[in-house]
Amino acid sequence: MSAGDVVVTGLGATTPIGGDVASTWDGLLSGRSGVSRIEADWVEKYELPVKIAAQLAVEPTEVIKRVEARRMDRCEQVAIVAAREAWAHSGLGLGEDRQVDPLRLAVIVGTGIGGALTLLQQDDLLETEGLRKVSPLTIPMLMPNGPAAYVGLEFGAAAGVHAPVSACASGSEALAWAWRMLKANEVDVVLAGGAEACITSIPLAGFSQMRAMSTRNDEPEKASRPFDVGRDGFVLGEGAGMMVLEREEFAIARGATVHGRLAGIGTSADAHHITAPHPEGSGASRAIAAALRTAGVDRSDVGHVNCHATSTPVGDVAEAAAIRASIGDHPVLTAPKSAMGHLLGAAGAVEGIATLLAIRDGVIPPTCNLDELDPAVQLDVAAGEARKVDLSVAVNDSFGFGGHNVALVFTAV
Repeated sequence: MSAGDVVVTGLGATTPIGGDVASTWDGLLSGRSGVSRIEADWVEKYELPVKIAAQLAVEPTEVIKRVEARRMDRCEQVAIVAAREAWAHSGLGLGEDRQVDPLRLAVIVGTGIGGALTLLQQDDLLETEGLRKVSPLTIPMLMPNGPAAYVGLEFGAAAGVHAPVSACASGSEALAWAWRMLKANEVDVVLAGGAEACITSIPLAGFSQMRAMSTRNDEPEKASRPFDVGRDGFVLGEGAGMMVLEREEFAIARGATVHGRLAGIGTSADAHHITAPHPEGSGASRAIAAALRTAGVDRSDVGHVNCHATSTPVGDVAEAAAIRASIGDHPVLTAPKSAMGHLLGAAGAVEGIATLLAIRDGVIPPTCNLDELDPAVQLDVAAGEARKVDLSVAVNDSFGFGGHNVALVFTAV
C-alpha cells in the first residue's frame, strides 16, 4: 500500500437477503432472491399495481432493543444495525478500549428519502386522532440526516456528521465524501455508508405512476431482471450498508486488519433530465473515468464492474454504454439488485461491500434472472452461477434521479 491510501477495516450490512455481511454475501453468491409479496393491508386498499418488494431478512428489533427502536424511524434503525457491525468488525473498540480520538472521527450516512414511514404514520395520527397523539420525536425520526445523526451519536463522531442526499447514489456519495476527508487528512477514521427503509404506499404508488417498477407480481423472485430482454422495472428494497475507512498510516499504527482499499472516486452530473439517465451514459462514463484517474489505474486493469443496473429498460442500456466507453468490454459484470432489489440510498454502500468482497474472495456473484442478455448491452455479465476470477481492481457505480453519478474503484491490499 502506498502512502496516503484509504483502506477499509470494517464492514456492516442488513439487507433483504441477510441480516449481516456474511449472510448477505452468501445470498449473493448463491443467487438467493429477497423479493416477496407484500402482505400489508394497504396494498389492496389502494389497489397498487405493484404488490412485491425486497423486505429485510432480519427485523431491526431482533438486533437492537425495542425501547431504543421506538425512538427511531426504520431507516435509522437499519443504519444503527449496520454501523454497529462495521464498527465491531474494525476492532476500533469502545470506552477504555477505544482506538480513535472523537475529534478525528467522522460519520457520513446517505439516504435517498429518509424517514418516510414516520412522516406518513404521524400524518395519519394527526388526521385521525389529533395533535396530542403526534410524537414529540417526529422531527428527529423523519429528518434525512437522522441516520447519520444517530450513528454519529452512537460512536461520538466529533469531527463531523454528514448526510448526502443524492437519490440512489447517496450511499456511494457518502463513501466518496469519506475518501475526500481522509485524503485531506481532516480525520483518521470515517464510518460511512447508506440507509433506506421506505416500503410503504406513497413511494410504491409514486414509482408505479412513473412506470418505473416491475409488476411481475405472480413471480416475485423473478421480477428483478437487470440486463435481461424481459426486464420491466425495478423492485423496491430496504436495508443499510456501512464501511469503516481509515488513513493507511493510522490503520497500520493500530494494527488493524485491512480488507482492501477504496483507491479512487469519481462524481459527475448528467445535466440532462430529472429522472431519465443520459441515453449514451456520458455523465456516468465521466464519473467512471474520474474514479480510474484518481485511483491511478488504467482501464485495462479493471476486471470487474458491480453495476447499478436496476432492471429498467432505459437505465441498464445507458449504463452498459457508459461502461463500454470508459472501461471497455473486458470486465465481468454483475447486478446485485437482481437478488436484493433496489435499496435506493443504501444501494451504493451495500454494493460497494460486495465489490470489495469480490476482490477479497476472487469470486463474482451471479446476476439472477438473466435468461436472455439484451443485445444492446454487449458486455460479459456473470449469470447462472458465481464466477471465479483473479481480481485486483473493480469498479462500483451508482446513479440517482437528478443525474447524480458516482463511481468507486476498489483494489486489493
